[in-house]
Amino acid sequence: MLRQVARRLMSNMPESTVYGGPKPQSPSRRVTLTHLRQKHRRGEPITVVTAYDYPSAVHIDSAGIDVCLVGDSAAMVVHGHDTTLPISIDQMLVHCRAVARGASRPLLVGDLPFGSYESSSSQAVDMAVRFLKEGGMDAIKLEGGAPSRITAAKAIVEAGIAVMGHVGLTPQAISVLGGFRPQGKTVTSAVKVVETALALQEAGCFSVVLECVPAPVAAAATSALQIPTIGIGAGPFCSGQVLVYHDLLGMLQHPHHAKVTPKFCKQFAHVGDAINKALSEYKKEVENRSFPGAAHTPYRISANDVDGFLNELQKMGLNEAATAAAAAAENVETAGRPSEGTC
Repeated sequence: MLRQVARRLMSNMPESTVYGGPKPQSPSRRVTLTHLRQKHRRGEPITVVTAYDYPSAVHIDSAGIDVCLVGDSAAMVVHGHDTTLPISIDQMLVHCRAVARGASRPLLVGDLPFGSYESSSSQAVDMAVRFLKEGGMDAIKLEGGAPSRITAAKAIVEAGIAVMGHVGLTPQAISVLGGFRPQGKTVTSAVKVVETALALQEAGCFSVVLECVPAPVAAAATSALQIPTIGIGAGPFCSGQVLVYHDLLGMLQHPHHAKVTPKFCKQFAHVGDAINKALSEYKKEVENRSFPGAAHTPYRISANDVDGFLNELQKMGLNEAATAAAAAAENVETAGRPSEGTC
């Protein structure tokens, strides 16, 4: 009986642990690749959210999301560009560090931006190392399945860094794709999606993102692979799903963002409407001087110190300033008194 209880309590302990770690997984512990593999083996969907800063990372952490992806889509969502291409490695590292400070539980994956890994495998490894050492990431993601990308992925894995692949619509390749166009819609294109995913698995990737491909293609890739697939606009048959934080919250209501918010994104809230309402109310209350009121004017100066302050202002020849300070002190004092008839 005792043996059965011990076995049950240790059922999620990774095999062949060294030096006492990693620890058993629980909702409050850091997600590891072992944890993701266990979920995949059990057929449990993996949750991924793309985020770019400390506040969003804190929310993702609190929600118990498995993976937080710091995406190069920050170029569009945060910096207002029309594509992901302009963002630099240094900008990405700023976003990575902010997310790493806010998320203590999810596995953190950083997106290698366009131009940071294409020249050579050596360049790819160097950039990946920076994401871990300077950005606080646990793994990196790279796009595409050209032979050079497969070689780069393999070199990064061999350097001891976990890699997430990305096939289908690869936004960094819009120059050759002719824009943000879905992939896998013809026999040749569909086969290429599956073949590329298999090649990335062979290179050592721990997971592959499938973006904007038909559901049957995603289902085939998921079945063919032994590693998890993470779908985005790829239907319900992937091992997990990823959406951008701002998109799923319905945060961005500006016409520019209406243009870039993808058709496949479900808005689980309409936070943008709440933000717009709050900003309008703030503007109104500032303009009619109802904010800040007494409740939001918390810092006090004693009556004796007010008198001393007024005297000093008068000595300085600042009589109007003294009058303004006296009127403010009287206003705050009056506002802070209980109204007649209250206890």
